[in-house]
Order: sequence, then C-alpha cells, then structure tokens
Amino acid sequence: MSRSRSHTGPSHSPAWAPPAAAEQIWNEFSKEESTDEATIQKSFIRHATKTLARSSYNMDQFAAYQATAHSVRDHLIDRWNATQHCHSVKDPKRVYYMSLEFLIGRTLDNALLNLNLKDHYKRAIGGIGFTIEDLVDEEVDAALGNGGLGRLAACFMDSLATLDYPAWGYGIRYEYGIFQQKLVDGYQTEYPDYWLTFGNPWEIQRLDVSYDVRFRGYVEKYVDVSGQTRYRWEGGEKVVAVANDYPIPGFQTKNCINIRLWSSKPKKEFDFASFNEGNYDKSVEEQKAAENITSVLYPNDNHMVGKVLRLKQQYFFVSATLQDIIRRFKKTSRPWSEFPQQVSIQLNDTHPTLSIVELQRILIDEEGLTWDEAWDIVTHTYSYTNHTVLPEALEKWAVPLISDLLPRHMMIIFELNLYFLQRVEKLFPGDRDRLRRMSVIEEGHPQYVRMAHLAAIGSHHVNGVAELHSELVKTTIFADFVEFFGKEKFVNVTNGVTPRRWLHQANPGLSTLISEKLGGTAWLKDLSQLDKIKAFADDVGFQNRFMDIKYKNKIRLAEYVKDVTGVTLSPDALFDVQCKRLHEYKRQHMNIFGVIHRYEKLKSMSKAELEKVVPRVVIFAGKAAPGYYTAKLIIKLITSVANVVNADPQTSEYLKLIFIPNYNVSVAEILIPASDLSQHISTAGTEASGTSNMKFVLNGGLILGTVDGANIEIGEEVGKDNIFFFGALTAEVEDIRHHQMYHNVAMDAKLQGVIKSIQSGRYGDSVIFEPLLGTLRSDYYLLSKDFTPYLEAMERVDAAFKNKSAWAKKCITAAASMGKFSSDRSIQDYAKRIWKITPVPTTEEFA
Repeated sequence: MSRSRSHTGPSHSPAWAPPAAAEQIWNEFSKEESTDEATIQKSFIRHATKTLARSSYNMDQFAAYQATAHSVRDHLIDRWNATQHCHSVKDPKRVYYMSLEFLIGRTLDNALLNLNLKDHYKRAIGGIGFTIEDLVDEEVDAALGNGGLGRLAACFMDSLATLDYPAWGYGIRYEYGIFQQKLVDGYQTEYPDYWLTFGNPWEIQRLDVSYDVRFRGYVEKYVDVSGQTRYRWEGGEKVVAVANDYPIPGFQTKNCINIRLWSSKPKKEFDFASFNEGNYDKSVEEQKAAENITSVLYPNDNHMVGKVLRLKQQYFFVSATLQDIIRRFKKTSRPWSEFPQQVSIQLNDTHPTLSIVELQRILIDEEGLTWDEAWDIVTHTYSYTNHTVLPEALEKWAVPLISDLLPRHMMIIFELNLYFLQRVEKLFPGDRDRLRRMSVIEEGHPQYVRMAHLAAIGSHHVNGVAELHSELVKTTIFADFVEFFGKEKFVNVTNGVTPRRWLHQANPGLSTLISEKLGGTAWLKDLSQLDKIKAFADDVGFQNRFMDIKYKNKIRLAEYVKDVTGVTLSPDALFDVQCKRLHEYKRQHMNIFGVIHRYEKLKSMSKAELEKVVPRVVIFAGKAAPGYYTAKLIIKLITSVANVVNADPQTSEYLKLIFIPNYNVSVAEILIPASDLSQHISTAGTEASGTSNMKFVLNGGLILGTVDGANIEIGEEVGKDNIFFFGALTAEVEDIRHHQMYHNVAMDAKLQGVIKSIQSGRYGDSVIFEPLLGTLRSDYYLLSKDFTPYLEAMERVDAAFKNKSAWAKKCITAAASMGKFSSDRSIQDYAKRIWKITPVPTTEEFA
C-alpha cells in the first residue's frame, strides 16, 4: 500500500520539524486569526491582491466573493489543523463516512454562521463597499451530489463536526455535476454543469496525498515462504487518485472536520514519443482516459462504456479511500487485530460496497493474514445504510464486467459467497431455494453480483432510515438474512436534517424569533428544546410574528419565481410545493392530475363560487434522470398545463402553476421556508424516509402525504390534527395490486375525467402524453386507488387554511414538534449503537 512514486511526485523524506528558535514563531503564526473588523479587512485585501492578483481598479463582486471565501477559509484551515493535531495526539477511534454524493450547496454563508463570524464579516466587508448578502449569491452550488442521499451525507458531516466526533467523509471530486436542467418547449433539456469554471476557493488540493489505483491485469498464484498458497494482482493499467480536502466546521465548537474528495489523474500525463511522431491525440490519450473517471457524477450506464466507467468510478473511490485509511492506521503501529477498534467505515448505500472486497484483498494478499483473520476484521469494521427496498433500485453488477475490470475481486466475491452459503446450508440443510435467494451471485446469463447482499454479509450492522423502511428491510429484501444473522444486526436510524443549514441559515427570521423566545441559540445544538415553542401556539402576537416571517419568505420566493419564469405570484395564496427527484413512485403525476382536476372545477364555477375559493400556487421542482422517459413526460405535462392555467384570466387569480428549473440546495433554501403546504405522496412502502418533509415542517409548513417513510414518524410527533394523511397503507398495497391485476377494476371516475381533459387536447397534443397515461392501465403505483382520497385531503387543507389563527397554531405546533428530526440525533444514534465512537472536542491547547 505505497503512495504513487512517479518522478514528479512528492519527496517522502522524514517529517520536517522547526528549529527550536522558530518553534514560538511557528506556533504564534499558526494561531487562528483575530476576528476584529480591521483584521478581516486586511485579510480580504491580502487575498484580493496576493491570491487573486486584483487591485482596487478591477475588483468586481465575484472577485470580492473569492477574496472573502479565501479569508474565511483561513479560519477553517486554522481549526482543521488544530482538530487533526488533537485527533493525532489522542488517537481515538474514527468513523469514515463513504458516500459517492455530498450535496453541500453553498459554503460561505454556512461557514460564517458556524464560525459565528457573519456579523463581523458583514460590517468589515460593508466597510470595503460590498454587502455580504450579494457576495453569498455569487457562489455556485458545489455539484457533488444528486438528491436526498447526498444532502443527507452533507447534513451528517455538519452534525459530526458540531458534535465533536472524530470523523472523515470520503467522496469524489466531480468536475461536472449530474446536469443543469433547462426547459426547452416545456421539455427537460440537460446541459453540462461545470461548477468549477472559476475554481473552488474552499478546497485544498493535496498533491502530496496520492495513491495508485489499478484496473484489469491478471492474478498470479504462488507459494509464499511459509508454504501457503497466495495470490497477487499484477499488470493492467493504473491511474493516480489525488486528494482534495473540503473543511467542514462545527457550530459553536473549535472542531473542523474534513471531506476528502478524490480526483483521477494519469500515471503518465504525456506520451512524448507519440507527440514527436505527430500523433497528438494519442499523446494525451492516457490523460483523458484517467480524468474521465471523476469527470461526471454517475455517468450514464445505459450502454457498456457507461457501465465500465461507473464501475471504475466506484472502485477508484474505494481503493483510494482505503489506502488513505490504512496509511493513517499504520502510523499508530497497532496490530491488524485492532483495526476495528480504531476504524469504523459506514457505507452510504451500496455504491462503496466494493470496499468490503478490497479490504479483504489487502489483508490476505498484501498483509499476509489468513482468510478467517481478515474476514473477522472486515465484518467488524463495516456498517451499511440501505436506502431503498424497490427491487429495481438495488444495485447489481454483471460478473463478466467485474471479472474483466477487477479480476482478483471477482475471485474473492466467489470465495466469500461459497463460505457464506456453506454456513447457510449448515443452518438450513436442504433448503436450496433459500441458498438461491441469499446468494451474492444471481444466476442467469450473465450472472450478476448483488451488491446489497454483499454489503449485508460484510457489515456488522445494516440500518434503514425510517421506522417503516427499517421494518420493510427486515421483512422483504433481507428477510432471509434476518433469520440467519438475527434481528440485532438490522436496526433503524431515522434520518434527520441539520437545523443550522435548514433553519438558521435558510430562514434567519424564524431562527431569530425562536432564539428570542428560548433565550439564546442553544436549541440549534439541542433541537428538542423547540418543544418549548408550543407554549406560544395560542399566543396571537406570536402567531402574527410567525406568519409574518412566513409571508416575507413567500415574497422572497415570488420574486425569485418572477425572475426565473416571468410569472407573478400573490403571497396571499396558499403555496403548495412538491420538490424532489421526478419518479413514478413519488407520484408527481398524481399532483399534476390533481391540478388539472382543480382547474376544470374552477372553470365550471360561477363568480360567486370562485370568491369562496382558497387561491393556490402549486410549485414543482426537481430533475428527471436523463434516460427516464416517463419522468420527463411528467415535466412536459406540468409545463403544458402551466401554460394554459397561468394564461386563463377566468382562473389565474385562484390557481397558478409553476415549475422551477434546475432545482438545487440554494433554490431549496428559498423554496422551503416559503411553503404553506408540501406534498410527500409516494405510494405507501416505496419511500425509504425522505428528508425534505422534515425541512418543510421545521420551517413552519404542513405536510399533505401518504402514510409512508418518515411521514409516519413526523405524524406521530406533530399530532394527527397537524398533518394531512390520505391513501392506501403499506400492508394493503400488494393486495390492491393483485386485485387490479386479476379483476376488471374500474378507474376512479375523477381520474377518468382528468384523462379525458388531457386527451381532448386542451393542454397540447394529447399523443405526446399517451405513454404516461398508459402507465395507469396497470397502475402499479395506485394512482386510481388514491386519487379521490387525495382530492378529499386537499379539501381539508383548503378548509383549514381559511381559519388563519387555527392554521398558524397548526404550523407553530408542527414546527415545535420537530426536535426528533435533527441529524444530530441521527448521528448520536449511529455513534452509540453502530460505530461505538465518542466525542473528542478540540480544546484550547491544540488551537
């Protein structure tokens, strides 16, 4: 496990130590900078002139943002160095959170708030002639994630830092995000999301931290000096993984941890011989092939080249991360048997599962351990978070693909599967069907590796992310594994969100009001204190202030919508939001069908009847996967209906429909605080948890949703009067599907009316939408069954919204009930029950 040692690489001479006379100077200089205005201004100007090479004559707002970011980063680096020094001296057990996504969003505002420097910088930067709010808006969202999985990982890193846990995040430094979404003639169109066009002032490139990563090659069998048969992986091609560090500060603590992101580089950047021969493309071929690995978040795998690249991406990430973890462990000179006492690795979904096989390979092939010794270490090191029970979403890789790209790993997978199935056979003799179900290898032509099975076998704990989801994990996809391993291996850790980002930063007005009532900001590190706000739920003065904050947030969103879409919204209307990835199971199509039903109903009303209607603004946001045709058709239907609804003078006062393109974290920070109602309407039993539902309620919005995912636990906390539930229950879903399949079940009459309206051509060429409407014939996601209950729930929402005081009480009570849903609580659950780690505060002696 040695680092890359190319002739251009770093020197590996012994660590430098300052001369005794310089020790004091070194220590003084490395102390955290002062936060007075003059010092901040000097820091800003130093970075503007020295780092950016700007002068007062060519400073614009973007350059001012960059100078500010570098100035703030200095504080982060000071704290990061102190934290790492503390952890090195105290040598605690660390957790390593492996995730192919970290949806961080913008950093400047979050860093200033966590460092408690925003007011200082506001005054200092104001004295130079800029406003901190304008500079915050100059930052581009870090395109390192895709959706809920990546945003959860970002929340967890914030909580790990805030709670002083010794932790590292590991991921990939994608040059391009998933894509930028634009609407062209109402269709989603994908454009490159090159978020690094102007660099990234927050990252620290570590050219001295680099590792070789091998692909392909061959496996050589040999006998070692003790007579044992061994294997080694040789040949093939190599690329270099280079570390890029992204500091993550805790809130009201000196602790600052790190996400280490890997970028891929070639072993040999330039083929000079080919260049001299005039073959210029070939001279840089290796460079392009290497850099492709980390170019794009989740490369499209609809074709073989995409599949190879995605598997390369996963192993590249796994190999570099393990080499880095092992290097850090070896510095302690501990025996391998103590590895699980020092290292806990959390797999965020199945994407990093090859890490299990890679550690086994390193231990037996490179460190000389026996198979059983190595496997005991592996299975006491890893834990795995499952994020779905949908069969089509469970990751599988073709055996021939793994065999070609990672030949030694495929051998190990076959071997560990054989040993595992032999143990299963002993416990359940003669049960061949059970062996087939539990095997890591799915038989067929070709065979496939079931990554979820591999993760479950190689981990000491498997957790779901909401109570219902964790129960479904145990009773569906892992039912056989529960029987084999026992229930104690399969646990629940309900997701959470960080209140620092999703209330303090996104909704400063509400954060200030809560702090005023609770006598300080301690609640931001102990969200259970929110419960005390319930005492003000009936207070008319508090209700008015609470709803006035909501109203101002709605004005802010209306201004954003006007800028982006040109549509004018009234903040007096009920703002009804559904923002999430486009997917049939999330049922955005039921929402748009409901909008069509509402529109048709409004068209039939008299003027007197219209005057009694609650005006509603329905807002959609989210991306569809580029190859997901049905999801993209849903977007087209939304935009087509919006064109008609928003232009209708008869109804536009009472109904507006908006699709906000290119949804990301920064848009969410505007959208979520402004919602009166949010929709979380997945078919029961399909949504693992959801976290946007938590963010909406935390910001004083109410949920209309199915009894699914974390909606259930939110309902338990806020009370049944403060959430609008509807629809089939999880236990009923399979029976309903079976009944629909074998009986001639009539479609819901109201849904039929919506379909006829679409087919009439009112919203454009109906032929376009036939494939979407065709999905209702089998109706796997139960739109027909749930449509009338959905509309009835909407009527309950309208009735409740008319009573302003009662609505305010519901919102206040719901928001005050969200203490459970802090990511701090989630992380404490992981730390105590799964990782077995304790906080290690960075004390003054290290600062």
